[in-house]
Formats: sequence, C-alpha cells, structure tokens
Amino acid sequence: MNTSATLNSAAVSQPTLWGLTPTQLHDRFWAARGVQVVRQGEPSEIVDHAELFLLTDARTLAIFKLMRSVDVLSWLKPDILYVRLHDERERRYQERVLTGDDGAFVRFERRYGGSDARLARVVLTTDRRLAQLWQSCTGVQEAWHALRLEVDRDNRSVVSQHGRVFDRSSSTEVALFLRELALRWRQPDSTIDRPRSIRPGLWADPDSIIDAGAALTGNIWVGAGRTLGADVSAVGPGILWDDPARRPAVSDIQWLEIEPAPDTTRPVNPRKMASLSRVTKRMFDITFALVALLLTSWIYPLVMLAIWLEDGGPFFFAHRRETMGGREFSCIKFRSMRKDADRIKSQLAGKNEADGPQFFMEEDPRLTRVGRFIRKSYIDELPQFINVLLGHMSVVGPRPSPRSENQFCPPWREARLSIRPGITGLWQVKRTRRKGLDFQEWIRYDLEYVENLSWRLDLVIILATIRQFIRGVLRS
Repeated sequence: MNTSATLNSAAVSQPTLWGLTPTQLHDRFWAARGVQVVRQGEPSEIVDHAELFLLTDARTLAIFKLMRSVDVLSWLKPDILYVRLHDERERRYQERVLTGDDGAFVRFERRYGGSDARLARVVLTTDRRLAQLWQSCTGVQEAWHALRLEVDRDNRSVVSQHGRVFDRSSSTEVALFLRELALRWRQPDSTIDRPRSIRPGLWADPDSIIDAGAALTGNIWVGAGRTLGADVSAVGPGILWDDPARRPAVSDIQWLEIEPAPDTTRPVNPRKMASLSRVTKRMFDITFALVALLLTSWIYPLVMLAIWLEDGGPFFFAHRRETMGGREFSCIKFRSMRKDADRIKSQLAGKNEADGPQFFMEEDPRLTRVGRFIRKSYIDELPQFINVLLGHMSVVGPRPSPRSENQFCPPWREARLSIRPGITGLWQVKRTRRKGLDFQEWIRYDLEYVENLSWRLDLVIILATIRQFIRGVLRS
C-alpha cells in the first residue's frame, strides 16, 4: 500500500480534518500562538483575547516564525507591521512516463510548476480597530489602501523574513500546506479539542481506529471515521482526512484556555558572560545604585510619613527571593499592603488573575491608598537599590522570584538563576498584563534576556524603564 500517496491525496478528495477545513486548520495553528487571522471580505468575530491580529488576503495560507516580528512590534511599537515573506522552496515538478503507439517505454518527462521563489505580504497589528477595518474591505487593493489612509507612515514598520506561503485555491498547494503543518505543529490539541496523541507525531480522532500493528513513521494526522489496519504502512508527514459521512462537529476556540507557548518547555541556552563582562556589569550596578539612591533620597521620608499616617509601621517589606545560584535573600520594598495582607491572600486565592504560580489582582483589596500610588509609580521598588549594593541583585536582570515559584520549570529556573535578578528587565518593560498570559510572558522574556545578554540590551531596558517610571509618576 502506497500510504504516503494515499494520505496526502486524501486531502484533495476529503474536505475536513477533525471537522476543520484547511483554512480553519491554518487559523487554529495561529490561534495556538495567540494570533487571530483576519481576512478581508470574510466576516468573523474579532476576539478580545488575541495578542495579535494577522491580516491577510483571502487566498493566502502562511507559516512563519513569529519571534522576529514580535521583537519589532515590542521595541518600535508601530500600529501596523508589514511582514514580507520569502518562500524559497525548490520548484515543484511532476514526472510521467511517455510511451510510443505500441505502448513501449520512450522516456520520462518532468514538468515544473511555479517559480523559484514566492513572495507574500501580510500585516501584524495589536489594534482591534485596524483588524475590523481590514475585514470590512471587499477587495485586496481596497484593504491595502484603507490601511495606508488610516495609519501614518511614521506608525508603520516593515520586516522581511523567510516563511512558507501557500495558495488555498489550489488543491496541490493545500496538500503541501497540510504536510508542512503536520511537520511543524507539535501540539494541535492546544486549539482543537478532537485530536489525541497516540505517540509523538501521531495524532488521531477519537472516532478512528489504528491497529497496533500499523507501521506509521513520522508526523501523521488521522481524521474521524478512519481505520488503519495492521497491513498499513506510512511515512509522514501525512494527513488522512475525515470520513465525509462521519464529519465531527467543531467547537469554538477557547482563547483563555490556550496552552502555554513552547518557551515554557524548550531547551534553554543562556549566554555565558566573560569574567571581564561580569566585573564591569557589577561595577556599573554599584555606580548606578549609588547615584539612584542619592537622587531619590528625598523621596524616602515622604513615603515613610505617608505609610505611617495611613497604616503605621513598618515602612519596609522584605520578601524572600532567590538570586544567582539559588541563594535566598530578603528583597526590600516600601510596604504597599496592609499588615494582614498574607491572611487576606488565602481568602482571595480563587480570585487570582495570573496564569501561573504568582498571585495578581488588578484591584487588589490588600493595597493601601499609599500603596496603590507607589505601585503605579514604581516608587515602592526604590529600596531594591540597597539589594544591588549588597550584591543580591543587578540593575537589569530576570524578575526576582521566590523558591516556590521557581520550581515550576527546572530548565528555565537554572537559566534565570545563572545571573543576578534585576530591579528591571525585559518582562517589566514588555509585559502586557493580558489575562491568562502573564506567567507565559514572564517565562518568555526572562529566557529571551538570559539568551541575549549584552550591554546594549541592558541599556535599551534601562531607557525603557525610565520612560515607564516618568509615565507612572505622571499618571499617578
């Protein structure tokens, strides 16, 4: 049985897998990354909980790595980011046998299709309004023109990168797209409730039968109502679509229940600091902390007086955190909560808005009036410069966290504890505080920092923190 051909030709004759069309599978792939695909002229609800919107034309199915584009969005903060995708796949071809009038073999003939490289342009934006504008347009040119009119040139950015681009109007292109999807998407159950993992790479619908003797190798997805007997052998990537008579119902995407991104479990490769770099970073930390304490010393008596007038002493709060090598230290802050905050926290456990081990509430009843002000203005963290002088912390680094929180992901824990935690860091300046994503962002940005550690990155974070501090004071 030539299962490789059977599995992929099935994609042409059968319309759905796990109840989803190829276009819907494409959209679920992006939803697993917090991205909603929006097509011009195709009405659908623009959801509130998507991190990004991917604006594309009605024919394009695109797969590309998101990290580079997200970095541009995070640092430049454009309203829209044009992503130019370069697909440099080898030209596809078909071979056929040519025979003479008598049926005798003459030669093989190879026919090429397409070009050496394909180009496509899509748009990424965090603006729900722009996604709705794109969707409301009836044609491609109208959609691009509407974006140019709506968004000033200064608020647009462009990035070019490699990717895979497919035409969903072509059955051949759809088959190639599905092979690519099966190869790249390791957790389709993150946004599709039907597939079950039989073994790594093999996903099957509950309404399917796979004999234990079937020889299946590589990434293979099996649809509803299908049976693979002991005589079947196949090498993936490949797709076997639903039996048309047993096409399952499809559930909506549960945006708030999407599993954490692969950053939480992937291998971590922290950048090693040379001895000279460690010494210069420590000297910078001491100098910066001394200057910061000198410039902000006049704030201390004012904050202490405000705390005492509202809730009495103590003025400071010290929480046990871990520093380099897992050593514990007392992280010092101005006290922003009531004295009975720990007791109240146990009563509020069910109202935790964070998605990980930490506790967070937007309207935390434990905060005092003074505490709300110093939290929003970041004044509560000024005493941490004392921790920097004592060698517990750095000016820039991963978020300082207690031992109980660090146990949730050992590879990530060891990487982030390879350097001192920071008063500020990537997470502090780039987090969105979106519900259900805070822990994922914390992990992601801590890993990004330890893997890209440099003086340039520290300087960028410090400047972004100063801007946040000024905005926080003015907003408060």
